Amino acid sequence: MRVEIWSDIACPWCYVGKARFEKALEAFAHRDEVEVVHRSFELDPGRAKGDIQPVITMLTRKYGMSEAQARAGEENLGVQAAAEGLAYRTSGRDHGNTFDMHRLLHFAKEQGRQDELIQILYRANFAEERSVFSEGDERLVELAVEAGLDADATRKVLADPAAYADEVRADEREAAELGAGGVPFFVFDRTYGVSGAQPAEVFTQALTQAWGERPPLQLVEDGGAEACGPDGCAVPQH
Repeated sequence: MRVEIWSDIACPWCYVGKARFEKALEAFAHRDEVEVVHRSFELDPGRAKGDIQPVITMLTRKYGMSEAQARAGEENLGVQAAAEGLAYRTSGRDHGNTFDMHRLLHFAKEQGRQDELIQILYRANFAEERSVFSEGDERLVELAVEAGLDADATRKVLADPAAYADEVRADEREAAELGAGGVPFFVFDRTYGVSGAQPAEVFTQALTQAWGERPPLQLVEDGGAEACGPDGCAVPQH
């Protein structure tokens, strides 16, 4: 079974939602047969790469919150994250364009290191003092290396704006086609969708239902062809 997760590194509920989903997956009887794929979704796709501002400022300007409301929201997120065992800085973080991070996540997928990289990017953005936005490409290279990626290959991807750009845009178009207006957005075997950082119990239910409704294997043709089984291999009669 495949679970696809549309998310953005700048999305705190994606950070929390991933932890809740993984709690459900860890307890799922068929967890070793579940493939998890991370898909791209930008919350702020029109933001220029160099347009970086404090999170509180972004929240007040983009969503019309008062500063007190924005700070209260961040404090609440800190509590929610802590409940999942996640570190979360409720003040002093910044916000910027995440397109290059999504490009790197597609590169990491090719290398079999996508989940490692997305978790490191989340941690760096939400829990660490250093910025993933203002320190430039070398900060992303450092994090990619921590995830097991080659430094020079990562620099090459970052230096080429077209590298994996089509893959990011394709994910975003598909999210729109599936009706995802926000993230995190989880799709289970293209059968069930779960929107938001739901409790682990909701993910458990979705995993169970999607698994239970997988179509049984249809045997196209037996035909008496030779095969091997527990008792040995058939001996050709001609």
